[in-house]
Amino acid sequence: MLLGKVVGTVVSTKKEPELEGLRMLLVRELDASWQATGKIIVAVDAVSAGDGEIVLFAAGSSARQTLATKDRPVDHVIMAIVDVVTANGAVVYDKQHDA
Repeated sequence: MLLGKVVGTVVSTKKEPELEGLRMLLVRELDASWQATGKIIVAVDAVSAGDGEIVLFAAGSSARQTLATKDRPVDHVIMAIVDVVTANGAVVYDKQHDA
């Protein structure tokens, strides 16, 4: 799993039938120090994430393991919205205070 921040939405009116009904979001990947890596991906949203939220996403064949993406042609899926992250006993991210 990877950490990222939702930075936008992708709208596509014409697409393969297997992609119908899937919400697609732009996610900027974050590194271990919470800095943007510069990499932006399109991910299917399986958890109703919102703009600006920190999320966990999966890539490759793991992206096709959620109920929303099972056997669909996707490379990335948002599978969790992050509430709190701690490291070495300290809170490094708290959705309630960092939003």
